[in-house]
Amino acid sequence: MALKPCTATTKEAKVASPNLPVLKERGQREVFCGLTGIVWLHRKMQDAFFLVVGSRTCAHLIQSAAGVMIFAEPRFGTAILGDRDLAGLADANDELERVVAQLLGRRPDIKTLFLVGSCPSEVIKLDLATAAEKLNREYFPQTRILNYSGSGIETTFTQGEDACLGSMVPVLPEKETDEPALMVVGSLADVVEDQFQRLFDRLGVGPVSFFPPRRAAELPEVGKGTKLLVAQPFLSETVRSLLHRGAELLPAPYPFGIEGTTAWLRAAADVWGIGGQAFEEAIAPAVSRAETGLARYRETLNGRKAFFFPDSQLEIPLARFLSRECGMELTEVGTPYIDRMLMDAEIALLPEGTALAEGQDVERQLDRCREAHPDITVCGLGLANPLEAEGMSTKWSIELVFSPLHGYDQAADLAELFARPTERRRRLSV
Repeated sequence: MALKPCTATTKEAKVASPNLPVLKERGQREVFCGLTGIVWLHRKMQDAFFLVVGSRTCAHLIQSAAGVMIFAEPRFGTAILGDRDLAGLADANDELERVVAQLLGRRPDIKTLFLVGSCPSEVIKLDLATAAEKLNREYFPQTRILNYSGSGIETTFTQGEDACLGSMVPVLPEKETDEPALMVVGSLADVVEDQFQRLFDRLGVGPVSFFPPRRAAELPEVGKGTKLLVAQPFLSETVRSLLHRGAELLPAPYPFGIEGTTAWLRAAADVWGIGGQAFEEAIAPAVSRAETGLARYRETLNGRKAFFFPDSQLEIPLARFLSRECGMELTEVGTPYIDRMLMDAEIALLPEGTALAEGQDVERQLDRCREAHPDITVCGLGLANPLEAEGMSTKWSIELVFSPLHGYDQAADLAELFARPTERRRRLSV
């Protein structure tokens, strides 16, 4: 084993109920690797390190996807399983302990070390949970060592973040009082987090913590009185673990676009008793900026058709935004799975009659996509190039996870990501 280092919409439409019929499909899937979550998590938690226990393929994936600057000291690496490890000729646990000692000896600034399981480590039944417990006893409190699975075998790649945050929930400090406190759950770009903090301050909502924190050693408290406002729709297990710790979920749409961000903030403002006029005054400048920025893209997107393949689990909130704020027609909205606890508020805002699909049978969905002739198709990397070759405009769904798109000030950026491919296609066709 070796270490390799809005309130306004463009059209009035009947909305669905949360009981909108769902086509459930089970068949061949296009799934990206859960290790991809490290790409944004290692940037978010600046004193954490992600040690993938996997193959050279895992190392190449993370290195190429993250695009680390050559002068930067990366906060991830791969303990590569060699032939001797896979053949059982070497004790993989002894090798892992040696690699961890080497890493922490060289990087004493690491405050939280995640041992990240992969397909190879799971195939050979390497017990990383037990290894993490043993190593944690040795290195804590200087360094906390946790474990989660980033295997690409499960539903989709965003579950990597869910698994990572879920591994942190048991070690969150217990909240000492029953006074209300807000916890925003889900990784957000620092600039977006700062924008939300300013809005919460203006509203008088607080104290506010963000999970994950920027520094993994500064974990937020959780317990009775903690109100959860979820920023990412793919955190099912994390949210349930926080509820088990005594927190309370504030159901709301997700903060994409003007309407979604307003409803999301309103859910918190209601708990803190912020009146309607005070709420509107606090958000008015940001809403005005968002309306101005969004207006330029509505003309491009209005009346165009969008088709979503299941990939990132952001599909339903993004479809709601495109339909209600950009005037697009939804030909089909596919998503890897639907957690009703986290998604009913979004489903209720979809247009009546929206074709909603859970799971994937990729050949059938490709047939329906070709028949629909959408103006833009949102899909994974594996489908984008073939569909482009067939003359379709596509948007990589993974780009929508990597980009800072939450909140009022990013509403125009979000619309631009969908307008850009259609505009490019229009120019090329002239």
